[in-house]
Amino acid sequence: MPRIRTSTAFGIDIGGSGIKGAVVDLERGDLATQRVKYLTPNPSTPGSVAEVVARLVKEAGWTGELGATFPAVIQHGVAKTAANVDKSWIGTDVDKVLTDATGCEVTVLNDADAAGIAEARFGAARGVDGVVILLTFGTGIGSALLLDGQLVPNTELGHLELDGHDAEKKASSAAKDNEDLSYKQWAKRVQRYLRHVENLFTPDLFVVGGGVSKYADKWVPLLELSTPVKPAQLLNNAGIVGAAMAAHEKFAE
Repeated sequence: MPRIRTSTAFGIDIGGSGIKGAVVDLERGDLATQRVKYLTPNPSTPGSVAEVVARLVKEAGWTGELGATFPAVIQHGVAKTAANVDKSWIGTDVDKVLTDATGCEVTVLNDADAAGIAEARFGAARGVDGVVILLTFGTGIGSALLLDGQLVPNTELGHLELDGHDAEKKASSAAKDNEDLSYKQWAKRVQRYLRHVENLFTPDLFVVGGGVSKYADKWVPLLELSTPVKPAQLLNNAGIVGAAMAAHEKFAE
């Protein structure tokens, strides 16, 4: 029997420093409740992270569709990598761990992929056909590849080799901060990186996210590319919204 379509779902964004969640209005692409955040436990083992997720869900009184982002390559619910969380997650069925902890059927996806889904439906990439690449500049560089609004998961474009290094080691916002680069200096690195991605994929649009996107006016105008570049619109809520959307669409099939 098909599930009844509802207008809300719960989204959780699991990161290396914080775990946050809220009920999402799926028609507006916005939070329907106040976002609640807890610090990511240290060590961030499967058991300790699952406890925090279960607490968020219990405190919200939520029993319906639940989506969660995770900082890893996720294949059929299983973590193939682990970025900024305990390495014991590698090989772990994240779907099952969180489903068992919450009592909800959980859909897990990569954090940048979730942001890409949200931006394609409600944000900077809304209504854009063709190839869209979202890149989140933070501790590393996360990526989401979309074709006509549909996600191609687990691209990990931050790990493209550039000048003998992982691109994110040179062009992430962490690299900017660690090396005390000005926006002009950092934009030159981002320019080189984006030109490389552009040559590989010939996208119709780049969407740039991460905390540094709040200051897009300081560096995006310095980029010289054939591809238009837009700052992400959903900012810190993109992961929560995208996770909730992914869960809802999975169970609406």
